[in-house]
Amino acid sequence: MTVDVEISVSDSVQNDYDLPETALLTRWAQAAYLNSIPAVVSILLTDADEMQQLNRKYRDKDKPTNVLSFPMQLPVEADVLLLGDIVLCVQVIKQEAEQQSRPELSHWAHMVVHGMLHLQGYDHINSDEAEEMERLEISILDKLGFNNPY
Repeated sequence: MTVDVEISVSDSVQNDYDLPETALLTRWAQAAYLNSIPAVVSILLTDADEMQQLNRKYRDKDKPTNVLSFPMQLPVEADVLLLGDIVLCVQVIKQEAEQQSRPELSHWAHMVVHGMLHLQGYDHINSDEAEEMERLEISILDKLGFNNPY
């Protein structure tokens, strides 16, 4: 299961926050890739203002959120699967980890895994889908050494 992970950091957060190392972000994304076709995913770490703009534009929700996933729509014949983009909001992830009394690194890993599963077609709109997605998240995070986030 190979996935190349391209990581970008918005200028607005580059020097202001203690961010997970790119090697960790890459490891978490690779652990959550459930296919054998070579793939590429991009991850952007951004601030609350940019995340709120994206959430408003693409989901009609005028507030920042922890993670957004934007799957690519490509022909099946492609040699490399372009999964899409994951956008992670630094402030929201840090705030949620604190509110939930969870280690920050654990919450970062959960959000990367969650975003990767979305890119692969998993969702949590209805209870059956949510149970399947949560089961996968718990299993992947356990393999990475993290506790059940639920």
